[in-house]
Amino acid sequence: MSQELIRIVDNIARDKNIDRESIFQDLEAAMVSAIRKSYGKEEADVDIVVTIDRGSGEITAFKDEEKIDVRSLGRIPAQTAKQVMIQKIKADERDSIFAEYVQRKGEIINGVAGRYEGGSLVVTFSRAEGIMPRTEQITGETHHPGERIRCLILDVRDTASQVRIILSRTHPDFIRRLFELEVPEVAESIIEIKGLAREAGYRTKIAVHSNDDKVDAVGACVGVRGSRIRNIVDELGGEKIDIVRWSDSSQVLIANALKPAEVSEIAICFELGRATVVVSEDQLSLAIGKHGQNVRLAARLTGWDIDILTPSEYNREVERLATCLKDIEGINDTFVDNLLALGIISVLDLEEVGLDPLVEELGVDKAIAQTVVSAASEEAKRLAAEKSRKQAESIMAQEQRKNEGVEKTASGEEHD
Repeated sequence: MSQELIRIVDNIARDKNIDRESIFQDLEAAMVSAIRKSYGKEEADVDIVVTIDRGSGEITAFKDEEKIDVRSLGRIPAQTAKQVMIQKIKADERDSIFAEYVQRKGEIINGVAGRYEGGSLVVTFSRAEGIMPRTEQITGETHHPGERIRCLILDVRDTASQVRIILSRTHPDFIRRLFELEVPEVAESIIEIKGLAREAGYRTKIAVHSNDDKVDAVGACVGVRGSRIRNIVDELGGEKIDIVRWSDSSQVLIANALKPAEVSEIAICFELGRATVVVSEDQLSLAIGKHGQNVRLAARLTGWDIDILTPSEYNREVERLATCLKDIEGINDTFVDNLLALGIISVLDLEEVGLDPLVEELGVDKAIAQTVVSAASEEAKRLAAEKSRKQAESIMAQEQRKNEGVEKTASGEEHD
């Protein structure tokens, strides 16, 4: 029986990844509880000590220094010892699972899809189950029971009853880890992922930079005939991935991030954190993208608010700005050019940046700067009022056409 106990402890330690010494201590504590229960409440204060020899499995028990035979305690204490032991081993296993998976937070894990619970997918893997909430599932993807699945370990929480392992396939780091798995140069930090913006299931933009002049960052990520990027796209169910070349120049990075659209001109306003990008008419839809996705992801990737304008729209804004300021004493065309160099291309921009850039960057007298900003503010108000008026007229015209349609229908019915 003693050697059998040793084998049982070793099996539990191996299968559940629990420290062998912890199991022995749990066994000793369970036996103490059982012995104490067997003597009832009258002897609740007695000193009970149980020791298990770690080598032979021999059990020694003492009650107030008097040796007792644990085999003579009967069925009920044995049942108590079993219940206590099960509880303690479950607690140890939970601690072991938490310790293992909390260290793997942020890693990709392979699992098997199981059942859906309230929209969340239960994924099973070694020794544990994970939960992928609906918000962490890629839109349009469905996983069948028994299907192999890759997920990112997003979070690990130790609750009272179990360890909750939260999984994700929508998090940007899932893409980052996939590149590390598929592109050795990324895993070895020869290529660095400098930025990543994602709308899961639709499109991802990723900016890469090579720390080795001999290695082309974009080419290495794409792979021979697109083999590497194809593996990642297949894993994501066809999600489009734009690999962008990183640049320390904000203008170059913004132009790269807006690809496949070709950019004509970029004006950057550091005070507003905004970039005004000019593209030709035939590039406008490419630059904006379906439902604004291309420009939105480019803005998130670069960290700049991006406004897309056609050349005619850009020229109209600049012309309006120049006209607004032309009658102010001390202001000439050179001043307008300096504003454009600061990325201020419209009266709305000028109103928003205020006095400080004009005084500090352009050296304009504070009184003149105040006049300039006030003129821009008045023009901005006029434009807002004109826009509101046109919107109201458009709504009224729509209502009128609608009413005329109703009247014609009614007239036709009367005629019938």
